[in-house]
Amino acid sequence: MSEIYILIAVFATFAAVMLGGIAFELTVSERRRTVQVMQAQVGTVAVDLREEDLTRSFLERVLLPVLRSLGAVARRITPLDVRARLERKLVLCGNPEGWDAERVAALKLGGLVVGTLLAFLLGLGGSPAARIGMLLLFGAIGYFGPDAILSGRVQRRQEAIQKALPDSMDLLTISVEAGLGFDASMAQVVKNVPGPLSQEFGRMLHEMQLGISREDAFRKLSERTNVDELRAFVVSMIQANKFGVGVANVLRAQAKELRTKRKQRAERKAMQTPVKILFPLIFCVLPALFVVVMGPGAIRIFETFFGTGP
Repeated sequence: MSEIYILIAVFATFAAVMLGGIAFELTVSERRRTVQVMQAQVGTVAVDLREEDLTRSFLERVLLPVLRSLGAVARRITPLDVRARLERKLVLCGNPEGWDAERVAALKLGGLVVGTLLAFLLGLGGSPAARIGMLLLFGAIGYFGPDAILSGRVQRRQEAIQKALPDSMDLLTISVEAGLGFDASMAQVVKNVPGPLSQEFGRMLHEMQLGISREDAFRKLSERTNVDELRAFVVSMIQANKFGVGVANVLRAQAKELRTKRKQRAERKAMQTPVKILFPLIFCVLPALFVVVMGPGAIRIFETFFGTGP
């Protein structure tokens, strides 16, 4: 029984801290609401905040404030390095709309609470070791689940950039050799090659139009993507811009190198295929094959030596 009391005490402490943070956040929001009411009363036009709130959807009135409160609590109890890692992953994901570090931290906190409650409910009738194991397992799944989702999206986005980079480089080389400037050639790539790479190129062009130097725009492009092939291209373009080397020659060399790397990457994946199918072959295909091939013979042998016979 002592283990149950310890689990209840840990959960109660965690819930008290979370509820205290939510209460503090609600108090601050209530003060802001009071200020808004006073401003509305002072203004020339009377605003009924209750009617305005009722016109909103259930998501805006209930779920988003709760999620915002959890995000504020998570921001207070989340270490700075974890927050920095979440922001970095969101940047590598392309900054999806509606996602920020506070929301992901709130999801991690909510997943931890839900996983702890689920493990506590499922382990009521089990042994103390099983309850502690379930508590750790479900809590870890709930807490690290959003991180795994973000990491998967980052990997898929980087693979899409790697896949589109050789074709984009070929189009960029052809456009430059045809007489277009580098910015106009980059605009052609953005227009004709859809995908995350074109989005990053479009953002880089927009930054240069706002006054950022080409070298800084290239560096920011490399930081936002974190792809080795694109980083090599950025370094080559920065050096060409700094030393006055012809852009067409650099682009042609980069396009050739990227095609070679794409071929090597395909060969590497092809060589990894036998190793990947080895375990499914051993544990799934071969047992069924043995049953089909050797089953009738085994039955006949069993009937011959151990059967009663006619």
